[in-house]
Amino acid sequence: MAKPSFIAVVGSANVDLTTFHDVFPRPGETIFGRKFDLGFGGKGANQAVAARLCGANVGMVAKVGSDLFGPATIGNFESQGIDATYVRIAPGVSSGVAPIFVDPSGQNRIIVVKGANDTLTPEDVDAAAPLLRKADTIIMQFEIPLRTVCHTVKFAKANGIRSIVNPAPAQPVDYQEVGAADYFIPNESEAEAITGMPVHSIDEARNCAEFLLRQGIGRVVITLGERGSLAAGPDRIDLIPAFKVQAVDTTGAGDAFIGSLAVFLSEGLPAEEALPRASLYAALSTTKVGTQKSFSKRAEFDQEWRNRVGHL
Repeated sequence: MAKPSFIAVVGSANVDLTTFHDVFPRPGETIFGRKFDLGFGGKGANQAVAARLCGANVGMVAKVGSDLFGPATIGNFESQGIDATYVRIAPGVSSGVAPIFVDPSGQNRIIVVKGANDTLTPEDVDAAAPLLRKADTIIMQFEIPLRTVCHTVKFAKANGIRSIVNPAPAQPVDYQEVGAADYFIPNESEAEAITGMPVHSIDEARNCAEFLLRQGIGRVVITLGERGSLAAGPDRIDLIPAFKVQAVDTTGAGDAFIGSLAVFLSEGLPAEEALPRASLYAALSTTKVGTQKSFSKRAEFDQEWRNRVGHL
């Protein structure tokens, strides 16, 4: 394989605090939980790890808190081989955390505290310019301030770098600002929330994608879970079928899709070849429990791709 691509992620880093319990406590009540799990998450961090495991060199631009989780998050990036030079500690602010409460049926209650993620500014992006200018692709999400996302899109455009915007969680967008990105990749519920249009079928997804294109967005990919994804550009709209797997946990599949897609595009594959590969990479992540720990290494992915498609 050629020299590894370089992916930069400007985005979020959280710590997931998952408690498994039999009943949810009533107000004022203390109960014992059954199990606890601490994991590193956040859409930006997940996408960075997916890109790294997929074979790229990766740099992260993020903010973490001045608490126990801040240095631990930086250490997690470093242990994965991700350049954390521009993952900075925000004084007097907590790290982003997501306490998650899971009942016996698997239903969960999640409270996301953005913490230091909310302090990532355009100035932080400018300070990270030496790293960002090396990138083949820059990825962003909506767990950081939108003004920072828009500033990063402009930076990428000015420097001739491909950019991917993942509008998650969904928020109202300035189409003119995000339209400069090369790829705009929501899932079906995010596309629905952003446009106000229903996205319950392939035809509705097509209508939604065409609407986004008319707003000036260059390329739109709407991920549709087990139905695959719909890729729309100025000259064509394609349905990318999903790969059949025995799914056990879909958490993080969207991040696996975006992180791997950035790598495949950066390696020079055209979109019509990169998108099916990202679809398989995301599908494989659902066959294991967890988020970052469910992502495949490149050799595992390549073998699975050969088994299913017969070539690379």
